[in-house]
Amino acid sequence: MIGEEKIIALNNATIGYKAKTHSVNVVKSGISVHALKGELVALIGGNGVGKSTLLRTIAGFQPSMGGDVLIRGKQVNAYREKELALIMSFVSTEIIRVPNLSVFDLVSLGRYPHTNWFGKLLDEDRDIVAEAINSVGLKGYENRMVNCISDGERQKAMIARTLAQNTDVIVLDEPTAFLDLSNKYEIVHILHELANEKGKTILFSTHDLTTAIAESDRMWVMLNGSVEQGSPEDLILNGDFASLFQSEHLFFDQEKGDFRIRKQTKRKAIVRGRGLAVDWTIKALERNGFEIIDSANSGDGAAYVKIDVTYPEWTVKEQSQTTKFNSLLSVCRYLKGM
Repeated sequence: MIGEEKIIALNNATIGYKAKTHSVNVVKSGISVHALKGELVALIGGNGVGKSTLLRTIAGFQPSMGGDVLIRGKQVNAYREKELALIMSFVSTEIIRVPNLSVFDLVSLGRYPHTNWFGKLLDEDRDIVAEAINSVGLKGYENRMVNCISDGERQKAMIARTLAQNTDVIVLDEPTAFLDLSNKYEIVHILHELANEKGKTILFSTHDLTTAIAESDRMWVMLNGSVEQGSPEDLILNGDFASLFQSEHLFFDQEKGDFRIRKQTKRKAIVRGRGLAVDWTIKALERNGFEIIDSANSGDGAAYVKIDVTYPEWTVKEQSQTTKFNSLLSVCRYLKGM
């Protein structure tokens, strides 16, 4: 049973880095967030807000500038390098393109914290590597060269390496960067299953808000003044996402759970019908600057268009004119020309 153990905990932490002049550049201070055992945690924020700096601080690659950065209740900088490698694995944004390195060899690198001084793999290690490769759907890819597989397959191999390392904590810096839509969802879904089924604590940064909301148990949101945390739904209800990007052209739609372009409504429309086609008709009309109103609130003398949806047919009525269409593309083009 997954408990309430805080595997990662930051208490009033300050992150930053030392410049070449030996001065300290503080990126963010007063950070107090945590991640529990068996949670998939998504870290989101705008460009340059400090996501990578935060992840590298948690992974022990650069020191904290203040406060506590705890892994299993112990300061991360108090761990010896090999000791930390047995607890936490890290996947960076860098694309691995090493010639003559097979998928099996890449995944095998995860076993070296567990091997002897010579780094020799035992049969048990090879079995663990094979299981890791299979668990991310790369069975049959063992002998393929890393520089000859797709970006999505390469990212799966990197995740397999962390599985072979067999750590309780996995930290990934933008694992879905440069991937197509299908691979993005598949990678995050693999992470979700690893957290929920194997009890691993997984923290990853991403710009893909839709996927993060759909798959994450907890989210850390890096705002300009603070770092907020909670379930995706809590953050939506609290209005935290609305503060994520400040733009007069962009707003967060709390009902739809995503950012949308703010458009000036030019006309009004009443949409009647049932089913999925009605939902997508409304989306198409809103994209084209229509405000969707209820027939009861249309008002006397208001200029609006009525659209009856009986898929695969749309009937557009305005004043005394009625026109039928067999696609939303035709409907939108017609309305633009009216």
